[in-house]
Amino acid sequence: MGIPVLNERERRVLEAVIQSYVETAQPAGSRTISRRFELGISPATIRNTMSDLEEKGYLYHPHTSAGRVPTDVAYRVYVDSLLPRVPVALPEQEKLSAQITNGGSAVESILRRAAQSLGVITQELGIALGPRLDDSTLERLDLVRLS
Repeated sequence: MGIPVLNERERRVLEAVIQSYVETAQPAGSRTISRRFELGISPATIRNTMSDLEEKGYLYHPHTSAGRVPTDVAYRVYVDSLLPRVPVALPEQEKLSAQITNGGSAVESILRRAAQSLGVITQELGIALGPRLDDSTLERLDLVRLS
């Protein structure tokens, strides 16, 4: 099952919710979105659109009285819209894969090598931080077939 397609209104409301959530770390309500962003639609229309986005899997309600929060799918769509994808040639893919996988399978080691490789490719500073797992509890496990 693919990612549901968004119409123009849904895309604009989703971008506003993501922007609001990134800036405030608070669930975004329709009134907040209508006041902060010039979308040219009423809070009721925003609320209905947010409900549609929730049904499509782009937003969720952390609890009944809260606004909505973007899902991983929403962030993926948003990030994908920022920059066009540039295909990487197979030899480059293989070289990058070898650089990252050679040298152990510890998360910290893989992240360090990935940051170094991306830094070389982009000629920018690369920083990668692994999650702190000291006091963590596994809430959900998703298995995704990569190839």
